[in-house]
Amino acid sequence: MKTKLLASIFIFIIYQSGQAQVNKSIQGQVYFDKTAATKVEVINTTEKTIALTDAEGKFVIGVNVNDQLVFVAKNHEIKEMKISIAVLNQGNIKISLSTKIEELKEVIVQNMPSIKLSKDAKWEQAKLDQYTLEKNAKKLKNPGVYTGSIENGMDLMRIGGMIFKLFRKEKEEVKKVAIADIDFITLAKASCDQKFYVDTLKLKSEEIALFLQFCEADPKSEALTKNNNVLAIMDFLSTKNIEFKKL
Repeated sequence: MKTKLLASIFIFIIYQSGQAQVNKSIQGQVYFDKTAATKVEVINTTEKTIALTDAEGKFVIGVNVNDQLVFVAKNHEIKEMKISIAVLNQGNIKISLSTKIEELKEVIVQNMPSIKLSKDAKWEQAKLDQYTLEKNAKKLKNPGVYTGSIENGMDLMRIGGMIFKLFRKEKEEVKKVAIADIDFITLAKASCDQKFYVDTLKLKSEEIALFLQFCEADPKSEALTKNNNVLAIMDFLSTKNIEFKKL
C-alpha cells in the first residue's frame, strides 16, 4: 500500500514539473489611453525573446510559468508582468501603458519683459519721471533768466546708473549658455564603447539596447545626465548589469 502511495506521489510531482516547463504561447493587446499601442517591445526577459505589437496593439509570445514579461515603448513607463498559472490559463491579456513623467527643465528666456503692476519699482519710477516732466513743463518761466536748471530735465546721475545696469545686465545675459539636455542612452553610448559592454559587462550585442533601456528606467540615470561623469556612469552601468543578469 505504501509503495503504491509513494509511486502515485512521484508521478504527480513529475506531472506538475512537466506542466510548469511546457512553453505556451500567450497573446494580448497593449493600450495607451484607450488607444492601441503599436511597435511596443514585449520582452520575455527569462527566455530572452522579443515580440512587437502590431497596428492593433496585439502580440503573441512564448512563455512559461514564472517568466517575466517587460513592455517597453518610447516615451512610456516600462511595465513588468510575471506569468502565473492564472495568467497562462487566461490566454489573452490586456496591458495599459502610462506616459513617462519628465521634470520640466529650466528655460532661459531673454529680452522678455515681465508684467507687474504697482510693485514694479521701475514702472513706478518711470511714472514719476513722466509726472516730473509734465509738472516742470507747466511752470511759468522767464526765458530771459537762467535759473541753473535744465528745462524738462531729470536726475542725470540716476539715468547714468540705469544705463550702466542695462549694459551690465546684457553682458551677464551673453555669458549664459543654454546646455542642451541629452538622454541617458545617448550619453552612455558616448561614454562607453562597444568593448566595455561586451567584454567588461559580458553582454551580447543584441542585449545592449535592452540593457540601456533597463538602466534608463532607474531615476538615478537622470542625475548622471546632468553631471556627465564617465566614471560614475561606468559604475552605475556595472551595478545595473548585476540586476539585469538576475532578470
